[in-house]
Amino acid sequence: MPRTRQTAHADHSRDRILHAAIREFSEHGLAGARTSAIASAARVNKALLYYYFRDKEALYAAALEEVAGKVADDALAVLGLDCSAGERVLRFALQHFDRIFSRHGFQSLMQQEMVRFRTGQSHAMRILAKKAFEPMWDRTLETVGDGIRSGELCNVDPMQMMYTALGANVFFFLSSPMVRLVTAIDPLDPAAVAGRRTAAIEYLGQTIFTDRKRGARLAKAVLAATPIPENAFPERKTA
Repeated sequence: MPRTRQTAHADHSRDRILHAAIREFSEHGLAGARTSAIASAARVNKALLYYYFRDKEALYAAALEEVAGKVADDALAVLGLDCSAGERVLRFALQHFDRIFSRHGFQSLMQQEMVRFRTGQSHAMRILAKKAFEPMWDRTLETVGDGIRSGELCNVDPMQMMYTALGANVFFFLSSPMVRLVTAIDPLDPAAVAGRRTAAIEYLGQTIFTDRKRGARLAKAVLAATPIPENAFPERKTA
């Protein structure tokens, strides 16, 4: 087998292992995940799994880096679009909303890792923050700053603007179990998510732009150009 084909085959095997690991770790956590299940899902033997990854901890760290790196790359791509700073902020906020409810593996892994980090069990979070999230956050604040300096966005602390834009997304999903108990309405019903998705971006269009009419037009255009991700609503338990 030529060297190039060998390399491609090896890369493909490693990718399959990583994707299987992301699913297994996101569903069962580091402690509950089984390397035998990962090897089976990736269609490789366990010896090959340990050829690429030293041990279970190394595989877990690689899975985290894979999903976090993809999220950061996608975010930087949006923040680098050739459009006004205000439109990039709207697109970034919409991408953030979509990521929370459509990238289940990433959300689950990061929630687990934050718990591990708070209890002193994680050594990966600082690395992820430096390699993936710091460049994304710096570019976000730079984009907001550009919008403020150009007069397109309201002159407020850029950090506070992003807390408002992204924090509302997090709260919507985080509070959904309590909302369902209190109101008997399911916020995670596909129609309810779609409605909130629209409302979140339209609200930003009306509040962060100095020209509210232009902001509203941009919000509608961004929503029209960005459909809800496919396979965003897996079958959910309704307990």
